[in-house]
Amino acid sequence: MPLPRPFRRAAAPAPRPQTTRKIGLDRALALLVLLALVALRIWDPAPVETLRLRTFDALQALHPRPVTLRPVTIVDIDEASIRAYGQWPWARTRVAEMVRRLTEAGAAVIAFDMVFPEPDRLSPARIAQGLDGLDGSARDALARLPDTDAVLAEAIRAGRVILGQSALEQLAAEAPDLPRTGFAILGPDPSAHLARFPGLLHNIAELERAAAGRGLFTIVPERDGIVRRIPLAVQAGGRLVPGLGLEILRVLTGSGAVLLRADAAGALALALPGFEIPTDATASVWLHFSGRDPARSIPARAVLDGSLDPERVAQKIVLVGTSALGLLDNKTTPVERVMPGVEVQAQLLESVLSRTTLSYPNDAIVVEIALTLAVGLIVVVFAPLLGAVRLLLLGAVIALFLAATAWFRFKELGILLDATFPLGASLTVYAVLVFTNYTREQTGRQRIRAAFGQYLSPALVEQLAAHPETLKLGGEERQLTIMFSDVRGFTGIAEFYRNDPAGLTALMNRFLSPLTDAIIGARGTIDKYMGDAIMAFWNAPLDDPDQEANACRAALEMIARMDALNALRKAEAEAGGHPVLPIDIGIGLNTGRCVVGNMGSSLRFDYSVLGDPVNVASRLEGQSKAYRVKTILGAATAAAVADRFAVLEIDLVRVKGKTEAEAVSTLVGDATVRDSLAFRRLAARHAELLAAYRRRDWATARGRLAACRSEGAAFGLAGLYDLYLERVSAYESVPPPADWLGVHVALTK
Repeated sequence: MPLPRPFRRAAAPAPRPQTTRKIGLDRALALLVLLALVALRIWDPAPVETLRLRTFDALQALHPRPVTLRPVTIVDIDEASIRAYGQWPWARTRVAEMVRRLTEAGAAVIAFDMVFPEPDRLSPARIAQGLDGLDGSARDALARLPDTDAVLAEAIRAGRVILGQSALEQLAAEAPDLPRTGFAILGPDPSAHLARFPGLLHNIAELERAAAGRGLFTIVPERDGIVRRIPLAVQAGGRLVPGLGLEILRVLTGSGAVLLRADAAGALALALPGFEIPTDATASVWLHFSGRDPARSIPARAVLDGSLDPERVAQKIVLVGTSALGLLDNKTTPVERVMPGVEVQAQLLESVLSRTTLSYPNDAIVVEIALTLAVGLIVVVFAPLLGAVRLLLLGAVIALFLAATAWFRFKELGILLDATFPLGASLTVYAVLVFTNYTREQTGRQRIRAAFGQYLSPALVEQLAAHPETLKLGGEERQLTIMFSDVRGFTGIAEFYRNDPAGLTALMNRFLSPLTDAIIGARGTIDKYMGDAIMAFWNAPLDDPDQEANACRAALEMIARMDALNALRKAEAEAGGHPVLPIDIGIGLNTGRCVVGNMGSSLRFDYSVLGDPVNVASRLEGQSKAYRVKTILGAATAAAVADRFAVLEIDLVRVKGKTEAEAVSTLVGDATVRDSLAFRRLAARHAELLAAYRRRDWATARGRLAACRSEGAAFGLAGLYDLYLERVSAYESVPPPADWLGVHVALTK
């Protein structure tokens, strides 16, 4: 097969004008695709952005930020602290006690990664108002106790405390006289580029006025829910509000206001006296995350019960927050699936103070588009001229260059660069060149395996690929063994999954797969699936001289696999504490002359089988439920395998739609079972039972039934003998007509 033209060396004998036209057409199409990709990057839809962000995540996963500085200690209101002191929110007096102890331990600043928007419901005066039946003296005594909000405000005023605020997606009223952090803007107003929220949830006025600062702890994740950057300033409630981390740094530096530098593209940096924090256009900082560090945190109960080591908080920034799952303050980061929001704030402060934040400059898109154009043009120019090996080497060099550049900028400079889009664009351009040439040179080739992959038999697919002339309507007459398999009681199973259609689909796949494997493994061909039923056949398209035995092997294997699956599902159900419905299958096997081949129309046809033996096999499968056995074999099938399998004739049946009766049998087991003493003993007594039954000797039949039922239970035949007991009892009361020959007429399919 000739190689696509991008892999060929330039061919001198070709006339120059024609070669130029061909290469020019391919390159023109590749250039159009390259320009479309550049436009796609400028548009930056969600999939492109997500790929870029996941690439940045991969860089952080490969090289998390090393922790060299621990300026922050987290006081964690964790599960253990809540168990010790009761559910959150705690009384404000307890919070005040925690603030006092942290202040006494020498905390440089205390910041709350939470908000106190309402008066304390546990304040004595409010408790008195809410309790019915309280006498006047008790109510007055409660009312004279200190207000818990005032107690907390006093503790906040005595230390250097920063309160958290939260952004709201709806308007919220705000007291006009609450203190605010001032901003000075150097450059154009960047407000249009900042995150905007209609409302601001602040603390009660008494606490806000007592605090040294107030900052927004709201973290805005990316579209995929992963936190990669934190806003240091946002528009909330119609004004510019600092983030919690920025406000902590402002209070630490003693600054009265924050300087925001901006240009036409948005924010550039936020500055404090002797300190500047570069940001992106939205005034956000890209974090270089480290993993979760237990050394950052101490439980809140350690502060309250006096077991706190003062060295853990002395001259440290103390963040008060929660990791308790019930308080819903957990985030997903590039390096941790679950990280408390307060730890994200701690990592922000660590990154800023150690100057290890990441940067995604406002002009990054220009660099990435320039790289995309440069790499794409190299591919367009050189791909049609280089051989396959040289082109592969060129691609490897380009990929390594892009990856190395992105890695160096990330690790050494802390600058994020998206190398995936230029690399992906170059591969797309190259694929276009290959595709256009391959399409031109390979027009007209037929892919038989793809066209006829619907045939489930691998042997059939290979035969059609080798001999496509066999793809015609019609078929040939063959002796086939046909199988029908169906799940009993599937309506009940479907009803069980009525509110879980996906679960029903998964269950069907779970049992159809092993059944299919058992059939294919025994050289069978799957004809079709009919809901929970399977139709298969043997001896086509390839000859199978042992077709009946292979069909029986498949049936036994199918039963064994269903037993194993039911045992597994039962164990799963017991472990999960939910009910389970077992899967019980019935199988019908019949052998006879059929027509097999491509059936259908000239537009669509399937490889299938037709004939009376097919209908009989379907009826036999339906009767397996009536006879309470797993399998029923037609007379021809049973006769062919009786010397190699444990087979018992069970009745003379005239199935629905037939005028003649047929001896039907059940498949009990393989040759090992057939040769066992227990089966031979059962077979002898079973034969005596059938003989007595057919000559109307009901007393003898009843006597044989007791022994057969006892011995047949081990082979799963107890239900069959129960059926015969019911028949014998009925015939004892109402004997069959005089011309009865022991034939049972099946009234249902």
